[in-house]
Amino acid sequence: MIIGLDVGGTHTDAVLIGSEGILRYTKVVTNSSKLFESVWGALVEVTQDVPPESIRRIVLSTTLTTNAIAEGKLEKAGMIVSSGPGIAPEYYRTGEHYFTVSGSIDHRGREIQPVDRLEIEAISARLQAAGVRHVGVVGKFSVRNPAHELEINELLDKSFDYVALGHRLSGNLSFPRRIATAHLSASVYSIHGKFFQAVQESLQMKGMDLPIYILKADGGTMNLETSLTNPAQSILSGPAASVMGSLLFASKDQETLVLDIGGTTTDMAVLIRGTPLLEPFGIEIGGYKTLIRGLKTRSIALGGDTSVRVLDGKLKIGPERKGPAMAYGGPAPTPTDALFVLGKTTDGDRESARAGLDPIARKLGISLEETAGRIFDQACDMILEAAAHMVAEINGKPVYTVHEVLEGHRVKPTEILVLGGPAPHFAQRLAALTDVGIRVVPYWQVTNAIGAALARNTSEVTLFVDTERGIALAPEEDFSQSVKRDFSRDAARELACRLLRIKHQREGASDPEPEMEVIEESQFNMVRQFHTSGRNIRVKVQVKPGLIPEYGCILENPIGLPAHA
Repeated sequence: MIIGLDVGGTHTDAVLIGSEGILRYTKVVTNSSKLFESVWGALVEVTQDVPPESIRRIVLSTTLTTNAIAEGKLEKAGMIVSSGPGIAPEYYRTGEHYFTVSGSIDHRGREIQPVDRLEIEAISARLQAAGVRHVGVVGKFSVRNPAHELEINELLDKSFDYVALGHRLSGNLSFPRRIATAHLSASVYSIHGKFFQAVQESLQMKGMDLPIYILKADGGTMNLETSLTNPAQSILSGPAASVMGSLLFASKDQETLVLDIGGTTTDMAVLIRGTPLLEPFGIEIGGYKTLIRGLKTRSIALGGDTSVRVLDGKLKIGPERKGPAMAYGGPAPTPTDALFVLGKTTDGDRESARAGLDPIARKLGISLEETAGRIFDQACDMILEAAAHMVAEINGKPVYTVHEVLEGHRVKPTEILVLGGPAPHFAQRLAALTDVGIRVVPYWQVTNAIGAALARNTSEVTLFVDTERGIALAPEEDFSQSVKRDFSRDAARELACRLLRIKHQREGASDPEPEMEVIEESQFNMVRQFHTSGRNIRVKVQVKPGLIPEYGCILENPIGLPAHA
């Protein structure tokens, strides 16, 4: 058996899956200040009377780091950045504790200027005096030679709880994106660490000593210990879980729009014949363009608990969430309260919902029922409008799936899958507003947790070879080796795959022969005095994202439920 656990901003969902299907599932309210209680409560519900030794693994997804970025609640982090020729790193400043330093390496990995040790020691003292405990260190060409980042890390002398080294975060070249990625990794470290601790303590109390995995933004998993070295990988884990859960029910011959309507946000994504789209250069969130490999998703600040008010005589929904719906004891009216007034939901205090919407109805000069209908319709319109913008944005560029690039392809979804707590109610109204077929997925309440549980391990490796310098590097993997001048692209591909296989096992994968593929490959000759003096070779390989095969067909009704379910 396996457990899927999705810790969202509003609810924590858990599922227990066995060879015969979904055995149990539950939803509990997330208390971000007492994460242990939320995780513990969900685990108790799904594992009651289950022998701990019968559970094979647990996979987690979370929106905690995503929400912290979106809400501007990041912890202070320091940044130490060196560049050399080109745009000054000051242009990419991330905050108050940002220092540009001496020392640079060129695009071939050759040192131009050494690190100033006294400068780094002085900066370290200033950061410690300011109470900064987490630091990012980035050199412009560290993926060609990480020596300066490693030297700076050594000079910091373990004075900080966490140091994010740029070359360990991604093998791709992009100085500004690497700075943003290191900054976010340092800024969410404590949030992710508290989540890690809450899960570990909950499992220990249940007597469960089993592998723990976390879902990454690219829809794959890695073990939880590895995630502590790169906590930014958990950013957009929640939306990725939506996508992975929807794969079980999406048509394999159509293009699908996925809508996950939660309490705080609506997450959306597009599948092309059952294959997710990919952000080719890295995800963008909260104004940060990163090198975090991720599925292409979009989140809007609209959910069942989004606050509703009248502003300048017009109905306004969101973007803030002030708490649960008034029907559940919350402080402000929400679309969920509109569902209570319309009689679509009955498991709370309908009179409180009516009382919350009454001032809005009076300001609009219409009946309570008309107000509730208008709120619900406007929420649905906002979701469809955001989805149309996302599709238009996708069609403005080459379309990248997790396996290939589709040049000139234009996305046009012909079905919509709806999931999330209020999915059946929203699906009914959305079906009336669009001519695209709509289905509610089975177990729509906990699809994210199912997606997390069934996702398989993924890894990627980027290898750079400079035959003139006689070196092969994979800085993310802390790997370098000497090569001869005749080292070929085929040899580079073989070496990259070997490194990927090692990394895949190190990050907790159970399959000894993973399904690997080359996703980028290039070779350029270097010429000196009209003769070829060497080659630059770059190869990127990955283990394909997807679902673990042994549980791929366990769910009943695999074609989903109609919109009126």
